Amino acid sequence: MIEVNGMAHVILTVSDWEKSRKFYAELMPFLGMKKVYDGNNFLYHVGGRTAIGIQRAAEAYEKERFVQNRIGLHHLCLRARSREDVDKVAEKLKIMGAIIDRGPIEGAWAPGYYYIVFEDPDGIRLEVNYVPGKGLLAFEQPLSPSSDPNWDQNSPKF
Repeated sequence: MIEVNGMAHVILTVSDWEKSRKFYAELMPFLGMKKVYDGNNFLYHVGGRTAIGIQRAAEAYEKERFVQNRIGLHHLCLRARSREDVDKVAEKLKIMGAIIDRGPIEGAWAPGYYYIVFEDPDGIRLEVNYVPGKGLLAFEQPLSPSSDPNWDQNSPKF
């Protein structure tokens, strides 16, 4: 057995390259991530022990939008250092004109769970959350999302 040391990177394929590039180029530095590559088909930011890249979709998929319940990515969540940071992200997203699905609000997934869920220009869902202390690791009992009123197993929305 090994213990992983965080998530190295996530690469998202986007269909509306120009809008998505502008969105991520503005949001990632606000989240403390440094741009390390910016090309015609790829943008990459590093910080907070991870990296997020976006790449241009193949031409055949340029008109498609993200569908959250298809096979593959459901959403991407980044961890904030405080509730106030989640609130600051919400304010930044409002200034950017981003679609905010919900939040900032508290969730029942862990004690003190505080989050915001929003979309990039292609509809890819992202979340920024704050969980104090050890979060779920403070308990022996496993996570049970069915106790959360926002959870609908037939049509997950978070």
